[in-house]
Amino acid sequence: MTRFLSILRRDLKLSYRQGSAISLSLSFFVIVIVLFPLGVGPELNILSRISAGVIWVGALLACLLTLDRLFQADYEDGSLDLLVLGPLPLEMLILGKICAHWISSILPLIIITPILALSLNMNLAGIWVMVLALLIGTPTLSLIGAIGAALTVGMRRGGVLLSLLVLPLYIPVLIFGVAAVEAAIAVLPVSSHLMLLSGISLGALVVGPVAAAAALRLTFD
Repeated sequence: MTRFLSILRRDLKLSYRQGSAISLSLSFFVIVIVLFPLGVGPELNILSRISAGVIWVGALLACLLTLDRLFQADYEDGSLDLLVLGPLPLEMLILGKICAHWISSILPLIIITPILALSLNMNLAGIWVMVLALLIGTPTLSLIGAIGAALTVGMRRGGVLLSLLVLPLYIPVLIFGVAAVEAAIAVLPVSSHLMLLSGISLGALVVGPVAAAAALRLTFD
């Protein structure tokens, strides 16, 4: 656990020192949400009806912007080779980098979500369920994205291929995340949707680091 926490602290320090990944994903997320009312018009009923889908799609696309840097920066400066050969199991190494990515790139989006949801006329019940659904579901975005990032590490223009690989796998998270918020807005039970999101996240937690480690081993072999 000491080595795992060292990897987590290292990646978090690098993210906050550079700052570009955090500001890029956060700025993109805010711009996407703000542009939608300008595009569909100021009708409050329409904005309320599409608010859940808009926020989830914005979070998904903002996550994609930073996934290609999950391993690429370490690969380019050679530090990934040393980390792979180190004493920490590769799966735990990847899990530490995934946790750092989620904390630095996705958690800030969740923090500002209530403010952006109010701008889309979402009611309070929907806002709190939206935040909870994002907290439960967005780790899957980083876990699945790590597999695509490991498969495309070292490739030129790998970001486009990465998007094509992981976007279809994000669809269940998008469906159940939006359904949970819509159920809360309609005063219907939301527990089933949140439980499905939790199941997807737990499944991704088991499969994601193992699959990403296998992909990295193929790269170095």
